[in-house]
Amino acid sequence: QVQVVESGGGLVQPGGSLRLSCVASGSIFSIYAIRWHRQGPGKQRELVAGLTSGGTPNYLDSVKGRFTISRDNAKNTVYLQMNSLKPEDTAVYYCAVDATTGYGLVPYEYWGQGTQVTVSS
Repeated sequence: QVQVVESGGGLVQPGGSLRLSCVASGSIFSIYAIRWHRQGPGKQRELVAGLTSGGTPNYLDSVKGRFTISRDNAKNTVYLQMNSLKPEDTAVYYCAVDATTGYGLVPYEYWGQGTQVTVSS
């Protein structure tokens, strides 16, 4: 079993910064791609940023230049650095990790419970 826990959300003023963390733990054999999604009030969930197993990042157009996704493989931790935050970034942010629990197994997508980010003055 794999557990994914996000942290780092909170209330921040427009123009401010936050760094979200996502820790994967449990019976992890290997982690492949990782992603951050968000769901704002009354909106559908959307992909904000992703990092392929090869380390290539990709971003939602509206966050390019403001958000940075990274990972610390030694700690099984994923980060999302968010700068120049805007009210429209307000959402619950979810981490998704593609991981295996044993050799030769197909990666499974594990999700966290989310962390709330509110951008408001």
